[in-house]
Amino acid sequence: MHRITRHLCFLTLILVSSTAAAGRYEPPRAASDGWAVADAGTLGWNTATLATLDDKVADGTYKKITSLVVADHGRLVFERYFNGGSPELLNDVRSATKSVTAMLVGAAIQRGAIRDVKAPVYAFFPEVRLAHPDPRKATITLEDLLTMSSIWECDDENPFSSGNEERMYVTERWLDFALDLPIRGYAPWVTRPKDSPHGRTFSYCTAGSFVAGAVVERATKQPLAAFAHDVLEAPLGITAVRWNTSSEGIGMGGGGTRYRSRDLAKLGQLAVDGGRWQGRPVLPAAWIDAMLTVRAQARDDADYGYQWWQFRFPVHGVETKVWAMSGNGGNYVFVLPERGLVAVVTSQAYNQGFAHPQSQGIFRDIVLAALPR
Repeated sequence: MHRITRHLCFLTLILVSSTAAAGRYEPPRAASDGWAVADAGTLGWNTATLATLDDKVADGTYKKITSLVVADHGRLVFERYFNGGSPELLNDVRSATKSVTAMLVGAAIQRGAIRDVKAPVYAFFPEVRLAHPDPRKATITLEDLLTMSSIWECDDENPFSSGNEERMYVTERWLDFALDLPIRGYAPWVTRPKDSPHGRTFSYCTAGSFVAGAVVERATKQPLAAFAHDVLEAPLGITAVRWNTSSEGIGMGGGGTRYRSRDLAKLGQLAVDGGRWQGRPVLPAAWIDAMLTVRAQARDDADYGYQWWQFRFPVHGVETKVWAMSGNGGNYVFVLPERGLVAVVTSQAYNQGFAHPQSQGIFRDIVLAALPR
C-alpha cells in the first residue's frame, strides 16, 4: 500500500508540474547546433502573449500544429512543440522546398555552373525528345520557372490543367512530362502578361520548380541533395535532412524535403542576414536581394519573388510586407528582415482548408502581437 501511495504522489507531482508549465513562457534551451538563445522577456517581447499558444493548442483552437520557433536578431527566443513534434522531428514542409531550390539556384550561379536566371531551360536537356515540340519553348528561362510565370499550361490550382502536379506524379519520367507541356492560352478573364503587374501572369506550377531543381542538378553535375548539402546545409550545420527524388531519380526541387524546425529557422536567418550565417557568407547577398524582390502578383493579397511569397501583415497597426517559405499543411518560414525576425510554423494539416489561415493566424496573433515595439 505504501508503494502505491508513493506512486500516486509521483503521478500527481507530474500532473501538477505539467499544468503549471502550461501557458507559461520558458526560454529555449541552448544546444550544439550553433543557435544562440535569449529570454524574450529581456528583449521586450510580450511573453504572456507568446505563452497563450500552449492554451490555444490544448483547447483545439489551433489544430495539428507541431512547432513554433522564433528567432530575434539571430537568437532563438521561443521554441515549442506539440502533437508529436520535437526538436529532432524531420518536418515534411512540402512546397516550402521551392524556396530552398531558389537558394540552390543562387549558389549554382555564384559558382558559375549557371550563367544567370535568363539561361534558357531547354538548353540544359538537349537529349529530351518532345512529343509536342514548339519553338516558343526555347524562350522559357530559369527566371520564368522561379517566378511561376512560364508559358507552359501548368496550374496546380486547376484540376483540369495539363500540368497539374498530380498528373506529373503518376508518370514514369517527370522531366519529360514537364518539358512536353503544351503552351498555355488565356481565357477572357485571365490577364495576359503584358497587362499584368510586373509583366508576368502567375500560375502556380510545381512541375516548373521540379525542372528548376533538375537544371541545378544538370548544371552542377551533382544530385540536388548532394549539392544542397555542400553549399547550404553543411555551412549551416544542418546534419539531418531528407530529400525526395522523382521516379527517374531526379531531386525533387518542388516539394517534400524534410528539415528540423531549428534548421528551417536557419534557412530563414539566411534571408534575414543577407546570405550570412553567424557572420560567414553562405549565399551571395545580391542573390538574397534578387530572390526577395517582387517579380509577379500571385493573388490580390500576395506577391511572389523567386519561389518566395510576400504577404502583408499588421505589425503594431501598420501593414508590413513579410516574406515566407510556404508549404501544404500550413508549413511556413516567415522572415521580416528589417526587424531581424524569423518565425517557423510547422503543421501536419495537409490538404485541410484551415491549414494556411491557421498558421498565418499564429504568426499574426502570437508572434507579431508579442513583438517588441
